[in-house]
Amino acid sequence: MMTTEQMTGAQALVRALENVGVDTVFGIPGGAILPAYDPLFDSAKLRHILVRHEQGAGHAAQGYAMVTGKVGVCMATSGPGATNLVTAISDAYMDSVPMVAITGQVATSLIGTDGFQEADIAGITMPITKHNFLVTDARDIGRTIAEAFHIASTGRPGPVLVDIAKDALQATVGFEWPVALQLPGYRPVTRPHSKQVREAARLIVESKRPVLYVGGGVLKAGASAELKVLAELTGAPVVTTLMAKGALPDSHPQHMGMPGMHGSVGAVGALQRADLLVTLGARFDDRVTGKLDGFAPNAKVVHADIDPAEISKNRHADVPIVGDAREVIADLIVAVQNEHAAGNTGDYTDWWRQLDAWRETYPLGYDAPADGSLSPQQVIERIGQMVGPDAYYVAGVGQHQMWAAQFIKYERPGAFLNSGGAGTMGYAVPAAMGAKVGAPDTQVWAIDGDGCFQMTNQELATCAIEGIPVKIAVINNGNLGMVRQWQTLFYNERYSNTNLHAAKRIPDFVKLAEAYGCVGLRCERAEDVDAVIAKAMEINDAPVVIDFVVHQDAMVWPMVAAGTANDDIKIARDMAPDWENGD
Repeated sequence: MMTTEQMTGAQALVRALENVGVDTVFGIPGGAILPAYDPLFDSAKLRHILVRHEQGAGHAAQGYAMVTGKVGVCMATSGPGATNLVTAISDAYMDSVPMVAITGQVATSLIGTDGFQEADIAGITMPITKHNFLVTDARDIGRTIAEAFHIASTGRPGPVLVDIAKDALQATVGFEWPVALQLPGYRPVTRPHSKQVREAARLIVESKRPVLYVGGGVLKAGASAELKVLAELTGAPVVTTLMAKGALPDSHPQHMGMPGMHGSVGAVGALQRADLLVTLGARFDDRVTGKLDGFAPNAKVVHADIDPAEISKNRHADVPIVGDAREVIADLIVAVQNEHAAGNTGDYTDWWRQLDAWRETYPLGYDAPADGSLSPQQVIERIGQMVGPDAYYVAGVGQHQMWAAQFIKYERPGAFLNSGGAGTMGYAVPAAMGAKVGAPDTQVWAIDGDGCFQMTNQELATCAIEGIPVKIAVINNGNLGMVRQWQTLFYNERYSNTNLHAAKRIPDFVKLAEAYGCVGLRCERAEDVDAVIAKAMEINDAPVVIDFVVHQDAMVWPMVAAGTANDDIKIARDMAPDWENGD
């Protein structure tokens, strides 16, 4: 039954958001979006969280979306408000996070005149949104919001921008709900082609060295349970990318670890020596493949992805499968069972002998600093052990992100949030804030670097005021650590502009935390790590920031240098694995 009611475009916006199920909006008001903030004031269903920077609103919407499975929502005004969202929109686009960004735009009569606070945000974000809209007619607001949420959350998820002219927000309009969507040409394929699935199953049982190469799409599809069944049914090794951590529990005996630039030797070796890659919701990203023509040189490729544009984009797929990862894996299970019933099973005994040899010979590890200072790997490992697998862990970007991927054990899907495709410094604090809003009863720990932390730590104020008790572990090595690592290895130790002068404690992170209404703690000695983490875990009525002052020269290993082949992986400086070990 459709009802029509007279209201302003701004009221229609708020009503449409309520009707599509939004409960939280992260944003900052300003002139062009101001009409929308008036009815927002009266909404009993929408909680608006006033952030300190629009980038924070965007990353918070991402964190919220990641833990709830809903579409994250952020709001900003025109011009600089909208352009401050660009980084977060780009991040959501690269990592396929469902998000709707709503921006105010100058009045229709001013569009194109370089009016005050005008920016063509639809044009600016065209390459980094799944779709975007410029709304200049109040009658289109309700339908556009419904379409935006449908596009953001279906098929391959992603960010959608809705830019609304100020006069459209102010005009009076007849609001109707429900609305019919007008999306010609948008028909995401979710059901895989059965012939392709049968061919994939045949290759799996015929191969000698298969690998299940699992990407973030498996998490997006909620397909972790199906993945475990497929893995155990086939007996094949599994590698999970940075974006798929937890899709198969790290403790599972078939889990070989994370592949790629800083992946485990076992995971990289498995891909390099495979004769079949069963690629599920992954995109052959350069950080996984290394130099593309040296990647998995003898492997046939089954590539399943919901986005047909990803198939054969970087690596030719022998068996392309377009479909939702959950549906693809479910159908693959049946097809493999049918092969088994017909007497066709894979024999991977020799393969596992090699894989186990790599795993035993080259486990992930680290050396404690000789001078007795704090090891960043130890700090991160202990956080994971003490806080446990039920928490959410959010990483910034850089060395600490890789250590968080390597040394925290992820036993459940979605437990690890990070910026994979864009590699956005400043992601962790606001994303952790959004995650905690989405999952208020779960511990949320941000593992951040001192460089990243200084990009978005103003959102600590939001956390303190709004009662969002996140924990932030700052891995403070006084430098832009990953860039310093590259300078050490590739630039003859010429440390150009990577020292953040933290030796002088500028800023003092403990004082900074206290200034923002948070609890600040510091840890400088290995023997104090457990006590400081335990103290942070006891505080649940305020955000906590821990300044872990760690050694500046710790490096992330293993490492495949950019532009080299994965076979050139180093396990430490000038040390390479003996690939034939255990043969």
